[in-house]
Amino acid sequence: MTPAALWERRLHLGAHPVLYPLIRGLGSLRPVLRLPGLGVLVSEASLVRQVLMDQERYVKNGPSASGGLWTPVVGPKALVNMDGHEHLELRRRLNGLFTPRSVAAIVEPAAAGLHERLHAELRSGGTVELVGAVKELAGGVISRLLGVPEDAPGRLPNRELFDLGSSISSMVRLGRPALTAPQIARGRAAVGILAGPARTAYRGSDPDTFPGRLRGLGMSEEEAMGIVSAFVMVGTETLVSFVPRLVALLADSGRLPELAADRSCVPAAVNEALRFTVPSPMMLRNATAPGELGGVRLRAGDRLLLSTIHAAKCLGGFDPDRATPPQARQLWFGAGAHFCIGMPLAMAEINSTIETLLDRYGERPWRIPARQVSRGVLIPSYKRLELANVG
Repeated sequence: MTPAALWERRLHLGAHPVLYPLIRGLGSLRPVLRLPGLGVLVSEASLVRQVLMDQERYVKNGPSASGGLWTPVVGPKALVNMDGHEHLELRRRLNGLFTPRSVAAIVEPAAAGLHERLHAELRSGGTVELVGAVKELAGGVISRLLGVPEDAPGRLPNRELFDLGSSISSMVRLGRPALTAPQIARGRAAVGILAGPARTAYRGSDPDTFPGRLRGLGMSEEEAMGIVSAFVMVGTETLVSFVPRLVALLADSGRLPELAADRSCVPAAVNEALRFTVPSPMMLRNATAPGELGGVRLRAGDRLLLSTIHAAKCLGGFDPDRATPPQARQLWFGAGAHFCIGMPLAMAEINSTIETLLDRYGERPWRIPARQVSRGVLIPSYKRLELANVG
């Protein structure tokens, strides 16, 4: 096993020491398998895509699907917990939300702070703790999504904004079909804190703010708050998990010198890292009617566990020179009507960070002297990842 594959395995076992090897093992046995008490495990890429593409037979807003988990926290119209015509209509109204200009306005202010910190600390010969730095970046993006002015009185620090968003998403567990009453109360309290400045920005109708743009697109205030909350909640954990893993993967595989010298190779490397790390390792759906999938009979109400982790990782080790098969392409962002609408925002954050680190590497190579795996978390991640100059 290569160093890159070994560290990725450690991350997954740290997060799910029993469930990860179980799901990978079961996925190797059969493409679809009923697991008593959990649901129906779907592990083959083409079948995962088939489920994601069929919004009528497999829904996201069912009682034990991912959307159903969030409705008590963010309300019924947050896009991530909608299906059918209502979902398609809201998504149509949001078309063009993440244009290159709007994405730059959200990401660039937060990325500038990350750029300054990485260059200053590495140039001075210090050590950068990357996980914390990326959490600061994510918090800065959350601030822009909420429409909070940089000089607003009482503005929460970026790290606290990230922690609020993370406190909501971290409540989810694969073996938990619904949130408990105390969890719902905690989630609503966090959403209430986040929604305060977003409501102010919405009512101000400033088109330069994200909530103001939602109002300009015809969103009601409650729809806008649900959408803002969903973006904050869904995007924070996956981004902060992926970026340090991407950096470690490029370092462990020896690809950094090549990428620093030739940036045309970066998109393929990032895409392959998304495939190999699978930042969204499992997606949930509910079957709406009896049927059949991969030779297994389904009942109405069955919970489907879509194992994107197995569907993607079974294709092989990290290799940016190999094309991803069509059935698995961008599967970690979903497929069909629920394909991640925030992908341009996520990719802008990822690309900004890796470009900054490659710029720094081109001036003076850096290495990873220390790292620590997170344990007992929903999404596999590093707890710490330190960068320091070589020599």
